[in-house]
This record gives sequence, C-alpha cells and structure tokens, in this order.
Amino acid sequence: MPARLPSAIINTLLNTAEVELWPAGLLRARSNTDARALARASRVLRRKDDGRYLAAVVPEGLVGLLPGWSRSAGMDQALDRLEAAEARGTPAGLDSTDVLPLSGLRRRLATLGLDADDYARRTGLDLVAEPATLALAGFDRYRRPLWLTRAAGRAWQAMRQAAAHDRIALDAISGYRSHAYQLGIFERKRARGQTVAQILTVNAAPGYSEHHGGHALDIGTPGEAPAEESFEATDAFAWLTAHAARFGFHMSYPRGNPHGIVYEPWHWRHDAAG
Repeated sequence: MPARLPSAIINTLLNTAEVELWPAGLLRARSNTDARALARASRVLRRKDDGRYLAAVVPEGLVGLLPGWSRSAGMDQALDRLEAAEARGTPAGLDSTDVLPLSGLRRRLATLGLDADDYARRTGLDLVAEPATLALAGFDRYRRPLWLTRAAGRAWQAMRQAAAHDRIALDAISGYRSHAYQLGIFERKRARGQTVAQILTVNAAPGYSEHHGGHALDIGTPGEAPAEESFEATDAFAWLTAHAARFGFHMSYPRGNPHGIVYEPWHWRHDAAG
C-alpha cells in the first residue's frame, strides 16, 4: 500500500472486533520507534483493549511495533480487512451500514456476570453494535479525532456550520466509543475492588451506550464545562432545542426518560431517517 493515500482512506477508521486500523497521520508517536514508523506509514493497527500500536503499514509491507504483534487476538480479521481495503483502493463498506457482530461482547459480558437480555429488559436499552467503518467528522474539544458514521458526521458538520452562522459555537466533547473502552472501565474498577453492581450505579453496561454505534455525540460550547446539566442554560442548548431536529439530531435522555438515565442535555443522537 502506498504511503500517500486518497482522502477517503485517510479520513476513515476501519473497525474490527479487537483491532482498529487508524490513519497513521492522526496518531501521536509514543516512542522513537513509533515516530520513525508513523512518518512512513499509511495505517496503524491499534489494539482496542489498551490502545497499544501493534504494527504499521509502510510502503514495503507491515512493520511490527510491539513484540508478538502478529499473534495478537483478532489479528487475522484485521489483516483481512486491510487486504480488502488495499484491493479496492478505498475502505470497504465506507457508505454502508455494516456493523460488527455482538457475539464477542456477549461472551465478555457473561464473564462479568451480566446477562445481556436481562439487563436490556430492566433498562429498556438495547445492545448497540459497532460500525465496521467510521468517518472522520473533525476533532473534538480536546483535539482528538472525532469518529462518527458517515451520515452522522456530515449532519454534525452541517449543523455546526448553521449554528456558527447564527453566532452559536458548538463543539464536540466525544463521539464514537468502542465496547472495549467501556469494558476497560469495568475491568479497572473491578481490579480496585468494586462489584459489578456498584459500577452499574455510575456506568452503563458495556454495549448499551449510543456512543458505540457512532451515531451519538456529546455536545458542548466554549467556556462551559463538559457533560454538565448547566449546559441547558446556554444559548447553544437553546439553539439545539430549536434547530437540531432539522439535521436529524435528537436529545436521547430528557428528564423522566424511561431508561432511568440521568438527564443529559449534552447527549444528542443522529437518526439518519430524521
């Protein structure tokens, strides 16, 4: 694969169950070895559980960035995805609604002692599959890449521009989050001695966040603390209330929502049919 790629490839994240294939130009080097590889790479294979860089795609092939990278869980699936993208010259499924299977997540929930179907009945929430491909929708407040589905990303950019025209500044706090990210929260808290029941009073079970689907994002405005109920008193929230539906965005968790989730005026989900 050449080091310089069309923008359609540079601006996409190829997603598999255990490994993400990132555009190299969006990642920060963590060592001199990383820096040398990233300077020549088109993509980097990044482990989802801990964010470690496994290997880089350079003009002459793959160069390992972690000992034993080729034996990492999910590597065969990731390499198949890379091969498919190379063969097409564009990310496979860029405009599709393909999602990753949920079987692996169900197994990991079982190891936590969580019955997925029972949790869904109690909360009214459904398991959310991860998209197979995500599009770069700009950057969030912290200058991190903002990954969303292609439709949600286009809608977010259009909505932000419309708000700016009305002299309202919207910024993204966060977008897509993987199942592995949420599972990591649970595993770290359990390692500190907390029970799953205790963790569930603060954190949603892995797999049940709208952020997993790449359709939802947390929205803020400059000068306002992120993810706080006080956001509802801002001009930005008033603008969203009046105009967001025009772009297919709806607030997911108003007061008194049936899922028992706390009021989140910052959390908005894109409905492609909206």
